[in-house]
Amino acid sequence: MNKNNGMNYAPKGIKMNKVVEKGEFSFAAIGLDHGHIYGMANGLIEAGGELVAVYDPDPEKVNKFCSIYPTAQAVSSKKEILEDPSIKLVACASVPSERGNIGLEVLNHGKHYFADKPAFTTLEQLEKARKKTQETGFKWGIYYSERLHVESAVFAGQLIEEGAIGRVVQVMGTGPHRANPQSRPDWFFDPEYFGGILCDIGSHQIEQFLYFAGAKDAEVLHSKVGNYHFQDYEKFEDFGDATLVADNGATFYFRVDWLTPDGLGTWGDGRVFILGTEGYIEVRKYIDIARETSSNHLYLVNHDGEKHFDCNGKVGFPLFGEFILDCLNGTENAMPQEHAFKAAELCIQAQEKAMRINT
Repeated sequence: MNKNNGMNYAPKGIKMNKVVEKGEFSFAAIGLDHGHIYGMANGLIEAGGELVAVYDPDPEKVNKFCSIYPTAQAVSSKKEILEDPSIKLVACASVPSERGNIGLEVLNHGKHYFADKPAFTTLEQLEKARKKTQETGFKWGIYYSERLHVESAVFAGQLIEEGAIGRVVQVMGTGPHRANPQSRPDWFFDPEYFGGILCDIGSHQIEQFLYFAGAKDAEVLHSKVGNYHFQDYEKFEDFGDATLVADNGATFYFRVDWLTPDGLGTWGDGRVFILGTEGYIEVRKYIDIARETSSNHLYLVNHDGEKHFDCNGKVGFPLFGEFILDCLNGTENAMPQEHAFKAAELCIQAQEKAMRINT
């Protein structure tokens, strides 16, 4: 297994459900700074979207992208994409601090927007996006991939909706990542550009908490960040954690880090533990260490007993098709706009409130 393969950021679906026919939903990509753009493109294409254009100022990134998606025409400027009336949506994985302004441009040109997380690095950017979606009626989707593009996490949501563990009262999440500092760009190490560890990879955690707990809002009780290992990068944060309580009483603790050891067979041992009044769920998203190299393991314990589910290829990724239909029909079945924005707001608040650990 190639432990450092960046294409791990690009999950592909086996169980696919195309919601539109050819010619009904064309989209483009602007900004290829993060590998998540490949997962975003895969999900939209598998749901029936057509990737027709791409822009990034780095020709090397564009050439690689076009070799994987030959239907994407490389264009010389953002303007060519923004002014093309046939393009309905723009996907973006630029430097995080730039994603907000690009989204405003996209909506101003009458298109929907699908941003990688974190979609914003400041509350000011977020408030401008809120106002713009209200003003234009266009969607501002956010790619919270650790729930939306992981079949075991999707299945956990379905079990909760069916009442398999009763009312959710507490969630714990871990989001460890491998840093690979030698292959990272300069902006990766500067919070001014990536937002800080709680804003960046913490956004996955907070979004899944709101979703699994059925909460509309939450309060950040306390949070911490530190740099334990990467002392050569003074501004970097390789560890962060936070505790939240939701408006419905559910509680949450999460930890994120860039300390994944080289011996792990994938880029991070992401897990989530969900406690309900009638049972509990553990999701082992990417690996079942020392037992199975496969991903998407879910463990359920309730009054009916103990169960293990291998979710690979069995659940699919319904978000992408639902999002396409929401864009076309003005509905909110994939992810309510305020849910996407609230998760972004809370991760920025957690970052701003964080105590800096003296390491």
